[in-house]
Amino acid sequence: MRTTGTGHFKSGLQMGMLALLALCVGFIGGAAAQTTTQVAALPATTVGLTPGAAAKPILAWTEFCQSYPAECAFDRDEPARIALTPAIWSSIVSVNRRVNRTIEPITDQDHWGRPDRWDLAEDGAGDCEDFQLLKRRMLAAAGLPRRAMRMTVVIDEKGEGHAVLTLITDRGDYILDNKTNAVMPWHETGYVFIKREGQDALAWVSLGGASSPVTTANR
Repeated sequence: MRTTGTGHFKSGLQMGMLALLALCVGFIGGAAAQTTTQVAALPATTVGLTPGAAAKPILAWTEFCQSYPAECAFDRDEPARIALTPAIWSSIVSVNRRVNRTIEPITDQDHWGRPDRWDLAEDGAGDCEDFQLLKRRMLAAAGLPRRAMRMTVVIDEKGEGHAVLTLITDRGDYILDNKTNAVMPWHETGYVFIKREGQDALAWVSLGGASSPVTTANR
């Protein structure tokens, strides 16, 4: 989906994001990759996003949950935040980089002949949401609470719909993205944050179009 800027994201959202992820294939920015030294230290503590009212889920997400119910299972007893340690942070950065490196980017239209399909890139190819869903599966298998890892819809630097994975941590909300190997706080991405999976029910919540002042072109 394309918009003409952040002032128009609401009208695009009202149209159901159209083909939200058909145009969201990104390429990894090598210059943005984090070094081993950066990974060893915990990131700075920042202010997280503030969820708002209930929001309509992405249709393709609903279909994904029907096909992969375990990936959408909701457990209120899980922690709502990831308690970051240097080891956990290193694992997060490593998984983000590994999936970005190994999955071949392709649009859903080219891949499946339809504008939007969410899946786990089981054939080694996928677009933005497939990258993030695979990262979540791997991190959940490593012991991170799924409840603290929420699929998120944003408007990217091109004014297009894009999907990222938000990690809600005790040091703020950090974003896993297929466009960069850097794991950054949400406010440094340059994105407009539209909505994400909720933490209190199997539902989505609005993020009110929270904007980041930093453009992704500068990452």
